[in-house]
Amino acid sequence: MSAPAPSPLAVVDAEPLPRQDEVLTEAALTFVAELHRRFTPRRDELLARRAERRAEIARTSSLDFLPETAAIRADDSWRVAPSPAALDDRRVEITGPTDRKMTVNALNSGARVWLADFEDASAPTWENVILGQLNLSDAYHGRIDFTDPRSGKSYALKDADALATVVMRPRGWHLAERHLQLNGEQVPGALVDFGLYFFHNAKRLIELGKGPYFYLPKTESHLEARLWNDVFVFAQDYVGIPRGTVRATVLIETITAAYEMEEILYELRDHASGLNAGRWDYLFSIVKNFRDGGAKFVLPDRNAVTMTAPFMRAYTELLVRTCHKRGAHAIGGMAAFIPSRHDAEVNKVAFEKVKADKDREAHDGFDGSWVAHPDLVPIAMASFDAVLGDRPNQKDRLREDVSVAAGDLTAIDSLDARPTYEGLRNAVQVGIRYIEAWLRGMGAVAIFNLMEDAATAEISRSQIWQWINAGVEFEHEGRTVRATGELARALAADELAAIRAEIGEEAFTAGRWQQAHDLLLTVALDDDYADFLTLPAYEQLRG
Repeated sequence: MSAPAPSPLAVVDAEPLPRQDEVLTEAALTFVAELHRRFTPRRDELLARRAERRAEIARTSSLDFLPETAAIRADDSWRVAPSPAALDDRRVEITGPTDRKMTVNALNSGARVWLADFEDASAPTWENVILGQLNLSDAYHGRIDFTDPRSGKSYALKDADALATVVMRPRGWHLAERHLQLNGEQVPGALVDFGLYFFHNAKRLIELGKGPYFYLPKTESHLEARLWNDVFVFAQDYVGIPRGTVRATVLIETITAAYEMEEILYELRDHASGLNAGRWDYLFSIVKNFRDGGAKFVLPDRNAVTMTAPFMRAYTELLVRTCHKRGAHAIGGMAAFIPSRHDAEVNKVAFEKVKADKDREAHDGFDGSWVAHPDLVPIAMASFDAVLGDRPNQKDRLREDVSVAAGDLTAIDSLDARPTYEGLRNAVQVGIRYIEAWLRGMGAVAIFNLMEDAATAEISRSQIWQWINAGVEFEHEGRTVRATGELARALAADELAAIRAEIGEEAFTAGRWQQAHDLLLTVALDDDYADFLTLPAYEQLRG
């Protein structure tokens, strides 16, 4: 391949960062610019297709497996590429942003995999985007450590063979990176995150026997998986590594993707590693797509929708069967609990719930699962050790007993639970508290002993919108209360006052609480439902 022309990619409105020139080299920017030229037009077409499909769902209130890809599903002969050694055993994966402390702690956590997150657990400030890249590169070259400025505690990497394998998650296709532009056009954040990481680290990861590996978020169709596959083919050819070196795990976290799991694996089959069951974004996607489908699509409080709900069980069991039929890993959902340093009883109850959840996943056939905190790694590890023993996975368990009809995936009304007043209050509380932290550049936030990220904020604001527009009624203090915009505003005002009293006037004024309050009400109450709250939020994100 002849050398491409130097990049005219421009860094726009970004304060210079220490060592950013190590990331934004001329060669790396030229690569990202080439990705943008080749693949952004198709990205734009696929985003338009999302809108068309959503309009069709609004018209029919239904989804089905695709007739045009029936032959792929019926063909029992194809499999995904064999798993590389570093991804054969994935029994516990820890997730988190790529700040320096998390990089060290996640790699040291004892988990087999670290999902290094540039997506929902990371607010995309320029600092987070660039320094996250530096932290990962430093880790791969053994030059990373961290000293906590408050406690003075120092953190350093363990021996290489004790470190988690990194699977990096770039931003979804819908998000742009405003600080990198080509001829005035913003480059998709997905191509920025993938491009810089791949260009700088692919060959080093091959030397280490650990990559390059990726998690692909927010995928809505097999055509989007095909786009990623083409990106991988081009990128591998560009830097001169063999095709098939990249491995990708796709999050099945949209309701439309749940109907195309086999097709998604097929499109990525030379690069596919597995599928993951992403709970909160999946519920958010159901609300988003069926928001005008009437009472039968109204979800109850988010914490009432457990993974044993019939429609969630259909989704996860179909995922396990699909993955194992095709030789791929099936990775379970998140244990988001954050242990309390002050309340042993809270921890005891929560740890029992985490254990039950991970026991269920292991017995259902999953090959691994997610946790949000290092203290949960041993609990999840014990659940999978009990089922797997010395085996790296249970892909030989084909789950041929599973049969899922199209309607099973959207049987929301099979749940006994209903929305509650406290559920509405919690959605308002989590929404305000998370968005405020996000606007300050924090994407993973502990709220009420749970690790919240953009996915949980999305389901919170979506449920407020859905309950109001569906005219949901609650029983509260002996009377019937209807979900309205006025009620949501009153709860939001109460929460703002409670936060002010909780943290004090000085901290409240220094934060971005009023802005977060206003943004939550905008995305929760507007008649025009925003596809992602991070789109208007990004317009307000500094840095």
